[in-house]
Amino acid sequence: MPELPEVETVRDGLERHVLGSRVRDVHVLRDYSVRRHEGGPLDLVGRLRGRTLVAAARRGKYLWVPLDDGSALLAHLGMSGQLLVRSGEPGPASGPGALSPHLRVRLDLDSPTPGERLTLDFVDQRTFGHLSVCEVLPTPDGLPGGLGSPDALVPVPVAHIARDLLDPALTADGPGRAALVDAVRRRRTGVKRALLDQTLVSGIGNIYADEALWRAQVHFARSTQGMPRALVARVLAAAEDVMREALHQGGTSFDALYVNVNGASGYFDRSLAVYGQEGRPCRRCGAVVRRDEFMNRSSFSCPVCQRAPRKVSVPRRS
Repeated sequence: MPELPEVETVRDGLERHVLGSRVRDVHVLRDYSVRRHEGGPLDLVGRLRGRTLVAAARRGKYLWVPLDDGSALLAHLGMSGQLLVRSGEPGPASGPGALSPHLRVRLDLDSPTPGERLTLDFVDQRTFGHLSVCEVLPTPDGLPGGLGSPDALVPVPVAHIARDLLDPALTADGPGRAALVDAVRRRRTGVKRALLDQTLVSGIGNIYADEALWRAQVHFARSTQGMPRALVARVLAAAEDVMREALHQGGTSFDALYVNVNGASGYFDRSLAVYGQEGRPCRRCGAVVRRDEFMNRSSFSCPVCQRAPRKVSVPRRS
């Protein structure tokens, strides 16, 4: 599933290519891909037609485009969603000559550049992603709702999602990060579970959680309760660093399902230290990287650099 760096790469592409464009028409080719829009496909088309795309914002793995009527076009990429920008006449949306058999929604755009036409295609092979037009709410703290927009507004479906580590409100030396450290320490759970909790800190998925914990030399099952503040801060700093590095490299692409708005793949997968590296030597100490079952998925770690916590035995009552 695309994580923060992959979604931020898409957001940045939208910001550079489609802002100021006016929606000329909308084609919904698969109703399921707009299932979260309360009014259904026809209502979505009506709410988008004639609107101007004024910004591109992101919080965690959620991406939205504020519109000139105060609403927002919200996108969640799911497992395989892509937002692709094409210039000129892109060819038919379906049938013979179609660019993709997995095109779900197409927006025909009039670019701010006179005479230029664009299309914004939502392509989704596995159909877990979705688009919707939704209302927005003021942020409780009065700060911008997400990276990419100055407005202190957030789409209603995203209101419960916490800020992410690339959000200016969570700078490493700011009060927001200090409050996050305290919130992590209050949780009675394993540190990786805390990193994956999108209501605590958003945008981190399985890949970058494993990479961050390896960098911080912390085992994924270590309890957050009682962790020293400095160690929690180190884990969060490692997560921020690894996601910024991944963002610089365009994200992590294991196959053709993740690309940026121009169809290019990221290459951070070449830099992964432990994720997917089972049986290979740890880059730091040479020990063999191991894989453990974790929350119906896998967790990768170094058994030497990331010592597993001791199991506490509870004496039986006589």
